[in-house]
Amino acid sequence: MKFYRQLKPIQAMSFDLDDTLYDNRPVITRLTREATAWFHQHHPISNTRDDAWWLQLKLSLAEQDNWLYSDLTLWRHRTTQVGLTQLGYSSQQAKQAADELLEVVFSLRSEFVVPDETHHVMNQLAEKYPLVAITNGNVDVERIGLSGYFVLILKGGRDGHAKPHPDMFVKAQQFLGVDSHSILHIGDHLKTDVAGAKHNGFQACWFNDQIPSLRQARHGSVLPDIEIHKLRSLLLL
Repeated sequence: MKFYRQLKPIQAMSFDLDDTLYDNRPVITRLTREATAWFHQHHPISNTRDDAWWLQLKLSLAEQDNWLYSDLTLWRHRTTQVGLTQLGYSSQQAKQAADELLEVVFSLRSEFVVPDETHHVMNQLAEKYPLVAITNGNVDVERIGLSGYFVLILKGGRDGHAKPHPDMFVKAQQFLGVDSHSILHIGDHLKTDVAGAKHNGFQACWFNDQIPSLRQARHGSVLPDIEIHKLRSLLLL
């Protein structure tokens, strides 16, 4: 644990989910592989364009509608629907295919086991502090067994713009009813979590289990208050 500033008294905590409370990287790798295989099998026309074509379509849609950066579910659905329409599907066929693909994605998205250490730490913290989840992702928090630790779960898209935008930080602070500076936000991303928290008056804990030092980190424009390498370090607070 590294302290970059002296912490103010903590009355509540907010948590990022993906890559903070569990390693989300293998989950997304598997999801991408299996969802793509399903898509190509059930809608072979999708395989007539390569990954670069689909990525360019995805990015162009977000340029037309910036909201998609905050709503990953809608972004995937629209990319699928528009792409299939361009490849010859009717609007109804494309929408149905996009709906079906999302069902596959949702199933795969939350098909993993959260580490025992995470449950141990969150259980102890939840006995002492009100905890809020603030995520840009679309994991099913109840299905992965974490919902019981949180008094509030906020998701980008459903509950406002994605982090680091103020929307969800403001909602968390208003719900908790405490001063922003008495909330410690824990997350792995220096821009969406650390900068987002600090710009909205929260204290920020950078969960870093990947990068040798802050000097080597991308997006490190805002200094966190503390840095931890293991979730259990929070119990020392």
